[in-house]
Amino acid sequence: MNPTLGTEKPSVDAQASSWFSHNRNNPSREARKAFAQWMQHPEHARAYTQFEQLWDDLAELTQMNPPVPLVPRKARHWRPALATAAALLCALLVGNLGGVPGHSRQTVAVNSEPQTLTLPDGSQMNVNAHTRLRIEFDAERRLIHLDQGQLFIDVAADKERPLFVDAGSAVVRVVGTAFDLRRGQRELVLSVAHGQVALDTPGEAHDPALLGARQRAIYDPARGSLSVQTVSDEDVADWRNGHVTFRNRKLSSLIDEISLYRPAAIVLADPALGQYKVSGNFDVNDPDALLNALPALLQVKTVTLADGRLQIERK
Repeated sequence: MNPTLGTEKPSVDAQASSWFSHNRNNPSREARKAFAQWMQHPEHARAYTQFEQLWDDLAELTQMNPPVPLVPRKARHWRPALATAAALLCALLVGNLGGVPGHSRQTVAVNSEPQTLTLPDGSQMNVNAHTRLRIEFDAERRLIHLDQGQLFIDVAADKERPLFVDAGSAVVRVVGTAFDLRRGQRELVLSVAHGQVALDTPGEAHDPALLGARQRAIYDPARGSLSVQTVSDEDVADWRNGHVTFRNRKLSSLIDEISLYRPAAIVLADPALGQYKVSGNFDVNDPDALLNALPALLQVKTVTLADGRLQIERK
């Protein structure tokens, strides 16, 4: 056998991830023989060894700071002048820790416009709208607290200082890779552009997920569910191009992502509506265009509540 993750041929990293997970569950004799044959390729052996190292390093996750709970965003009136000011006044507060070399802290709060940042180690990070995060780097570890929102980061390789992203109910661990991570009200979504990433969800029954290029993990903290799927290169952090494309997506998941781009919350009158599937795309600068079109796509209607929230109801 040869573990696969979809109809599209998975990357070498994705194959290594699949084999690693499979080998932890008492594989059959036939599976062990197939794995030995797969490992004969030097590139395969190298990728698998890197995943073994990722797994060993997960012990460091227990030393991380307590997660910051995600506070539900309150509805507020949004005026164009304030939106412009918020875009211009993206808060980036930087301070060194007592002047100690290699130690730095940053707090980033992005409102309506995405921002691009260069981190102290040279990593490049794109921060999406309505995102709050804190950065703590020292001589041994690089740590980012994603309190809310979404980021894409191309991580500068440093085997001596792994990079962790603390997203509350889950933790991401990498050395040198590029990935997208979105922390919403309902779900946590991790998509890998290249390299290898470990996603740990402490307290859950399942093992940490080890992901390779073109893989996406979706974690639902409320249900404790974690699923992994294969995506295309274009699907990873497509928001950076101004449009988000989705196929056969649950309405609840879509709302979770669209909420990043709106000042007021979106609510479902009936949670069962979240199971509706929808396909299409939306402009991150005009998410309401898709919301206005929902009644033409699904058997729903939208109603603006007195407090500014948008409620989706059955027709």
